[in-house]
Amino acid sequence: MSKRLRKPVKKEKDFSDKIIKILSQSANKAFNYKQIGAKLELDDTQSRNQIIKDLKILASQDKIIESEPGKYLIKAASQDYYEGKIDMTGRKTAYFVCEELEEDVFIPTNNLNHALDKDIVKVYVYNKRKGKKPEGEVIEVIERNKTDFVGVIDIQKNFSFVSTANPKMYTDIFIPKDKIGEAEQGDVVLVHIEDWPKKADSPFGTVVKVLGKPGEHDTEIHAILAEYGLPSEFPIEVETFAQKIDTSITADEIANRRDMRDTLTFTIDPKDAKDFDDALSFKKLENGNYEIGIHIADVSYYLEEGTILDDEAYQRATSVYLVDRVVPMLPEVLSNFACSLRPQEEKYTFSAVFEISEKAQVVNQWFGRTVIFSDQRFAYEEAQHIIETKEDTIPEDISITGASYIVAPEIVVATLKLDELAKILRKKRMADGAISFDKVEVKFNLDDAGEPQGVYFKVSRDANHLIEEFMLLANKKVAEYIGKQKKTFIYRIHDEPNEDKLIAMQTVIAKFGYKIDFRNKGDVSKSLNQLMADVNGKKEQNLIDTLAIRSMSKAKYSTDNIGHYGLAFDYYSHFTSPIRRYPDVMVHRLLQFYLDGAKSADEEVYEKKCLHCSTMEGLATNAERDSIKYMQVKYMQDHQDEEFLGVISGVTEWGIYVEIIENKCEGMVRIRDIKDDYYTFDEKQYALVGATSNDILQLGDEIYVKVKNADLVKKQLDFNFLRRNTETKK
Repeated sequence: MSKRLRKPVKKEKDFSDKIIKILSQSANKAFNYKQIGAKLELDDTQSRNQIIKDLKILASQDKIIESEPGKYLIKAASQDYYEGKIDMTGRKTAYFVCEELEEDVFIPTNNLNHALDKDIVKVYVYNKRKGKKPEGEVIEVIERNKTDFVGVIDIQKNFSFVSTANPKMYTDIFIPKDKIGEAEQGDVVLVHIEDWPKKADSPFGTVVKVLGKPGEHDTEIHAILAEYGLPSEFPIEVETFAQKIDTSITADEIANRRDMRDTLTFTIDPKDAKDFDDALSFKKLENGNYEIGIHIADVSYYLEEGTILDDEAYQRATSVYLVDRVVPMLPEVLSNFACSLRPQEEKYTFSAVFEISEKAQVVNQWFGRTVIFSDQRFAYEEAQHIIETKEDTIPEDISITGASYIVAPEIVVATLKLDELAKILRKKRMADGAISFDKVEVKFNLDDAGEPQGVYFKVSRDANHLIEEFMLLANKKVAEYIGKQKKTFIYRIHDEPNEDKLIAMQTVIAKFGYKIDFRNKGDVSKSLNQLMADVNGKKEQNLIDTLAIRSMSKAKYSTDNIGHYGLAFDYYSHFTSPIRRYPDVMVHRLLQFYLDGAKSADEEVYEKKCLHCSTMEGLATNAERDSIKYMQVKYMQDHQDEEFLGVISGVTEWGIYVEIIENKCEGMVRIRDIKDDYYTFDEKQYALVGATSNDILQLGDEIYVKVKNADLVKKQLDFNFLRRNTETKK
């Protein structure tokens, strides 16, 4: 008798996750098994029976509720259902970030369900499987982070697509034929997403603005601004309003202010500055102390609340400093003229005036509106020359006048004494646990057409520190004055560093022979300062400076004062730059409000404004960073035939990042382009290891590279690996 072949048992399908998703998408609506089957496009008996079974199991697990016989609702407070933010990876997958969850939840591509980077979403988190990281599925997009994108248009016969250079934007944007506007094939455009139909692969959009041809200088700069939703010019009605403001200095207004026009006053700013929003005054007192005034442009006098000019300034919240231009917060009539503390002109100011002892102790303080007369304008280089030489002659090669000149003796005395006091203030700050980040800034010498002719590095010196210390003093004392009254105020806060990031940083810096002391908060800050001093001038300086800054929490604006970790201040605010920062304008208004005897302002209103200003500051910072990357790529385009010595600044599974030592331009060497061996990524060593030779390419190694590709649109440099630098020891 032959054996009968047993039919393989069909594995039952589990529709639980899909049922949860359907019920979650319509949280207030009850469904029966037929409606769920229709949603899943299933009408066979076996599938329907499985749906009925899964509904019963989910109800018994208390994940759904049988609201009436045969009808089910999602449980409102399901433990698997969360709200949070999407963080795209650049590989068409994402992580879901939620404060309620201990770890981020992985979202595969097919579970994104039209969510984009930084969108606020509802996510269903699948039951954790042993040994596996949690995964989730986007149930609903609650709020889009952005709906405007910059990209290049590809025009077909009846429709178009716009593709972006943003690695985190995983889809192109479909543009119907009638929504193309004046765009031509290959143009860089700003496109607005209007809809994303449920079954469509791409969102539907319309062209809002044509920015120009890819690779053209103005096109790329305007594209950077548009990508972050930042303006490139003022609306005509705002410019017109600003032009009509009375900027004259009147006797009536002077009578309402402390008159300090006879006190020695001067400004120290970058040589190319056009707006001077702070000045210092200096007077030796009979008791041997010094009266030092920090005078700030009184922007709030001209910028009246509720006007279209004020609304525009608030929306911008900050000036944006791109590599070749400044996009100001205020129209030029105010930023460069009425509010700019130009030499030999009377100006309205808001001042913090201190009586300071020889030991840099604040004996008395006064805050209020003033009128000043700036006796002289200095560039940092000129003030630095006085500090270093103790001489009164500014040589022709650093003079902003273009010729050698003699500085008045009283200004020389003031500069030297201010420098002396600033150094005492700085030393005390450092002793209190402040952290010094004098990160090297990359600057470009540009020709009239905006083309980069050379690279140089901006380094802070004594003259920079002089201004910095007195601005910090004013910001600190204003915040302290209001903070101790327990009234609503705008603080600049900075939380303690992220310990996980510091530990990760320790792993990297250990390869260079450095370490962080984790015993307590004071030891961490001391060891960070020692680290900054130790790496100064070394090849790894820029890498370690960058890692240290990234390990820090981000400073932000808030009405909830938690102090400023990086400066080691219990109270800190932004008072000294109202021409370029809107929070400073609000601080001036609140300070005057309280000086006039008013009660505490509405905390909720100001907290909302703080959040907006912090957000805009972040966007401006990103735009500034992108403009530097763009200019670095542009500069390297003209040096494609040259060899450069670089230091490995990052290691990933797909290649190594290399920073060129002489100009700080960073690019990538793809792992497939390293031809002397077959390399794989060793996560533990944070290095690439050769399969045959066992040679290691790791952080800090010096190698020679050549430009392989310089992509202006993607702001991306690719290098070819040439050889190691054998002259340096590992």
